[in-house]
Amino acid sequence: MATVFDKPALPTLDRLGVSLQADVDVQKVATEWFAKFVPAASAKDTTKIVDLFLEDGWWRDHLALTWELRTFHGAAKIKKFLDDQLAPFDFSGVKLCDGAELKRPYPDLAWVQAIFDFETNVGIGSGVVRLVPTASGEWKAFTLYTTLEELKGFPERIGPNRNFLPNHGKWLSQREEERTFSKGDPASGLDAAARLKMLGVPALVIERQNRIGDQWRYRYEALCLHDPIWYDHLPYLPFPPTWPVFTPAQKLAGWLEYYAEAMELNVWTNAEAENVKLLDDGKYEVVVKKGDGTKRTFTVDHVIMAVGFGGGVPKMPSFPGQEEFQGQILHSTQHKSGRDHIGKKVVIIGACTSGREVRRFYSHDLASDYVEHGVDVTLFQRSETYVMSTKNGMPRVLGETFWEGAGPTELNDRIHTSMPAFMMKEIHKRITKDIAEDDKETLDGLRKVGFKLGWGSDGAGFLYNAMSRGGGYYLDVGTCQKIIDGKIKIKNDSQIERFTKTGLKFENGTELEADVILFATGFEGATRVIKRLVGDEVASRVSPIWALDKEGEQNGAWRFLGVPNLWFMTGM
Repeated sequence: MATVFDKPALPTLDRLGVSLQADVDVQKVATEWFAKFVPAASAKDTTKIVDLFLEDGWWRDHLALTWELRTFHGAAKIKKFLDDQLAPFDFSGVKLCDGAELKRPYPDLAWVQAIFDFETNVGIGSGVVRLVPTASGEWKAFTLYTTLEELKGFPERIGPNRNFLPNHGKWLSQREEERTFSKGDPASGLDAAARLKMLGVPALVIERQNRIGDQWRYRYEALCLHDPIWYDHLPYLPFPPTWPVFTPAQKLAGWLEYYAEAMELNVWTNAEAENVKLLDDGKYEVVVKKGDGTKRTFTVDHVIMAVGFGGGVPKMPSFPGQEEFQGQILHSTQHKSGRDHIGKKVVIIGACTSGREVRRFYSHDLASDYVEHGVDVTLFQRSETYVMSTKNGMPRVLGETFWEGAGPTELNDRIHTSMPAFMMKEIHKRITKDIAEDDKETLDGLRKVGFKLGWGSDGAGFLYNAMSRGGGYYLDVGTCQKIIDGKIKIKNDSQIERFTKTGLKFENGTELEADVILFATGFEGATRVIKRLVGDEVASRVSPIWALDKEGEQNGAWRFLGVPNLWFMTGM
């Protein structure tokens, strides 16, 4: 039977039956709420804790009290979660931090946001709570987030805990031993490898390319990230303040190579994992083939798949008559520069992010690159595309947490993550409309030339689309104006029926001539790569990857994958 909590609703002032006083003492509001929360938490009195929440409040926990990524919506689910987990983890030591803030994203929407620390019997944690006023005069929790920061007894080797090796010769011999793995056994991904190193866990990254960063270095020349640098910092070594807001791919490639060297990560380039076998004792046997043809077999405790949620395997649709086409057929991964096809007619199939490979292939940007080189190019749009400009959209979507002057990324990362995904979706329905108003001139221009515009999943725009689909949008950096001006042509009045010798024929009988047809159709998905490595039996147990589960948490990434000690890492 459906409940009132099946449909998330924003805690608007009207819905709460209150008005907000102009002189709210936010620190007092937070202090008074924690004066009730702390003793209730210490006593493990789950009834009193739940009484401090809205009836349809949220508690999101990342590892601290569940060893998982979980979100609980509604008083009943929050209470059951607390009944099950609070005592076993000995949730205690809750302390309110200074700096509570009043957040008012819209006139009818306001909350007091506060940060707190806590500990459990296994770790140190931090949290974020959002408090809203109620008709009784009492402020209650709308959302609460708990996350594990550190395991007790396993501090990261940073700051005062850093390694101290005064003997240079000892350092050199240790680095050589680590690089060759002459002792012990290894895991994979620069991000994960850096964290593991700081926890004293031996890790080896297997990189198929000849150099670290080649995955970006050999993309098309015009490629540039469309999300801001504050969203993309790597652990321990953030981008310098001189770095451009939107990073060119070539520049990022160099940074990744520098990062691996500066962090002294163990990376084997020009090497590939050939096979990953789950052994009877729960360990993994990993066969690695090196560039010189030699093979090395490791027995390891954990295997991390850091292959991107597209898996790096291009998706190439097949159409009747494809073998008859006398021109060139490419996937977006094969595109280098528009200069390669000067004097040719090019058709790009796909008009969004190149499916499930965020930030890497934008068909719009490929088309723009062709225009810059004087090439005749047509975008074939198969379905609606959500469009927002980076200029107007990004400050609204990420400006509170990942933008110039927003404050420390380490703190803002927690605040950003603390909002349950389904609540974020409701807020972004409003933000999406605001962005559309800012982008009105561009969007109107696109409509006039027949470009099919959408609003993203349930009207929630870019960020929720990225989380739930990994595609279906375009973040405009100027290409839309070229479409409006007719420099990039659009074809979207019918689906493709077949290839011809000279181009494409559509279901409505129209034809489109082409010398080059480029598929910007994305990738097969990470599960295909995982299946190739681990085999059918283990792969059949792997959970879905990407999109959101029923609680609003990301499937597969950074959490239990369905098979013990097999992990999948991707994203920022």
